[in-house]
Amino acid sequence: MMNKDIIEFVDYIKSRDGAQNKSALIGDVQNKFNLIKDRSIYYSEHFSVRFSYSSSTSFSNTVISLSNLQKYDDQPFIVCLVTPKKNILYLANTTFIQKISHSSQELRVDNIRGSINGSDIVKDFDGVSNSPENFEKLFNIHAELGFNGNLIRLVEATNNISPSGTRFDISYVAKSLIISAPERSINFVESQDYTQLKRELDSKVTKFKTEILIAGFIPNSNIRGRIIEYLIAGENESLRHQLVEALRNSSSQIPSFRTQNTLGDYTRIFNNYCTETDIKTKIMVLGSNPKAYNIDKLLEFLSQDKSVFMFYFIGLEPDEIVNQVLISMFQVDLLRSTILLRHWSGRNSRGVTQLEGDTIHKLILSPNNKINIEESSLFLEKLLQL
Repeated sequence: MMNKDIIEFVDYIKSRDGAQNKSALIGDVQNKFNLIKDRSIYYSEHFSVRFSYSSSTSFSNTVISLSNLQKYDDQPFIVCLVTPKKNILYLANTTFIQKISHSSQELRVDNIRGSINGSDIVKDFDGVSNSPENFEKLFNIHAELGFNGNLIRLVEATNNISPSGTRFDISYVAKSLIISAPERSINFVESQDYTQLKRELDSKVTKFKTEILIAGFIPNSNIRGRIIEYLIAGENESLRHQLVEALRNSSSQIPSFRTQNTLGDYTRIFNNYCTETDIKTKIMVLGSNPKAYNIDKLLEFLSQDKSVFMFYFIGLEPDEIVNQVLISMFQVDLLRSTILLRHWSGRNSRGVTQLEGDTIHKLILSPNNKINIEESSLFLEKLLQL
């Protein structure tokens, strides 16, 4: 849910369409919302804003340096374009920046420099208008990517360097196996192997229930998720024991560890199925769109015989585990709410996906594995054509 201060800010800006020049508007907004000034940026605990002026609805003014945007990128960063007739608002976090325009020749991952112009802000994000009615949806997408998740893309887009990642080339045989994945998934979720897989994962949740609940209080979603994933699916028992001890002792530091950047967290091979399961934690009182999968990695896995890809969602509230559910990637509601970020992972990639948090919330409370073959096949065809 978008913070009420942002909602009030948006309403106030709309109410002042054409009524004030930029300086007067800034003064009134700063006083009304108790914003702190940092050079040309005005910010509060909940959002930051940059005001620009243009005589028309398009503008190429310099908005902010990339290094300065990094400071504000973990909260909604709004650009307010003041024009003679109306005030236009855009979300300008790094996810919604196409490239770096000014003084960016030496931009590298380890050398953050350059500035962003108004023309660099995406006005339409994969079919979603960058306008206030979509700010909550858009920021939920950005929150899971963050600054670091966008930096490599911006470096590639700005300097036209060789992109990272590997695009999966699909043969005729591979395509046939990929297109048959929904039918394999239907057979799997109706099998005893599905029951066995869920029983195994549930037993890990039961065993580490206390530690999972403690980890649920960690504010950083990336660290929180990685810890819970490792408690359930980690292979190094010594490291798992260190994590357990650190979580139980609040004064202890969480040990440094790395999780493999693979498609799933838990691999389980049965006679008729080879399964990969991605473990996701959902804090029930928070809105978020968790990362799902790298599209090329998914297609490569689904091109293998017997392959089935699943999600294991764990719903957490402050003092309890609400439920844990094992859901196919093709579950009809989940599939319909899968967000494709096809242009946001480098040019040599089909992109990545996110899952809408509201759908996960509903599935945790009322799980089902209904799969529509036709919709699933069309979805896979769309991925193949990216």
